[in-house]
Amino acid sequence: MSYNISEIVSNFCIEGNIAAIVPYGSGHINDTFHVKNSDPALPGYLLQRINHYVFKNVPALMGNVQLVTNHLKGKLAQIPGSNPAREVLTIVSTRDEQSFFCDKDGHYWRMYCFLKDTKSYDMVLTEQQAYEGGKAFGKFQLLLSDLDASLLHETIPGFHNVTTRLDRLNRAVLADPKNRVKDVLSELEFVIERAGSMATIINLGKEGKLPLRIIHNDTKFNNILLDINDREQCVIDLDTVMPGYIAYDFGDAIRTIINTAAEDEEDLQKIKLSFPLFKAYTEGYLKGACSFLSDVEVKSLLMGVLLIPYIQVIRFLTDYIEGDVYYKIHFPEHNLQRTRAQLQLLKKLEEEYDVLDQIIQNIVSVPQ
Repeated sequence: MSYNISEIVSNFCIEGNIAAIVPYGSGHINDTFHVKNSDPALPGYLLQRINHYVFKNVPALMGNVQLVTNHLKGKLAQIPGSNPAREVLTIVSTRDEQSFFCDKDGHYWRMYCFLKDTKSYDMVLTEQQAYEGGKAFGKFQLLLSDLDASLLHETIPGFHNVTTRLDRLNRAVLADPKNRVKDVLSELEFVIERAGSMATIINLGKEGKLPLRIIHNDTKFNNILLDINDREQCVIDLDTVMPGYIAYDFGDAIRTIINTAAEDEEDLQKIKLSFPLFKAYTEGYLKGACSFLSDVEVKSLLMGVLLIPYIQVIRFLTDYIEGDVYYKIHFPEHNLQRTRAQLQLLKKLEEEYDVLDQIIQNIVSVPQ
């Protein structure tokens, strides 16, 4: 898909002149471009096309982003030594003072200030990176813990609701639009066997034992920017920030940190668990978050570690059956390969559940 990027950029209040516009990042959902400034003393920008197939209500989404970023900046401004402009995304308004722009073809665009001298990783390489990532998401949740979750819109209804995800998978199986169900019978059996146990978190929420909080909902490691010294800098990709359970964020982060292989690894034998990275992330996370978490929430963390890979199995499998309508794919069976990789990861996590639980308990027992 091609766009007149220069024309789109002209609708935003930027400083200086454009030197270059290049594709940026590795996200599955939105199209992102780095707008480089011809004057090195002036900021660069990130321009994104918001995927309105995935995010049906863009004004509500951007309302969430504005609310959350304003709250985070306000809280950080009260902390000595903090730099809100570097630690929180800054929205660049349009010329008519809106947070997004809709072009003549109905595509939605937004712009952020580019945070230079930062980096992200698709895979965690060191324990320091894992620890700093845990700190980043723990602090993120802590700073938002006093913001009323009911003020935020649900940008993707039922995003981590396992019941909703299973219902959609069942509908896809019944419809079987691409005649692919026959090829995934063992994967479907795996999902069905665990459907009851994977409802524990949502059931605890319904019983009032787990509070709804404002969470990120997409805590894969490349949604954290680290500085040049691999210290936590900024949490990014705020499209799915909305009410949810703490275990969702912890589980999704661990899903990408503990895995020694890529999310879509073809060779399943390469998928192993890194206990040092798990321990380092958990230490960093609880350093920031432990002060506001309830005992039940702490106990739910490991439930989330199993649940989120399970949900990813469902999501990738559903998309494969439906004909690859949600995730970007790079070859015809990419979503099936992702499904099998996440399924293998979940098997490994189940095998080592007691070891992971003991690591969490040892960290919790030490005063933060």
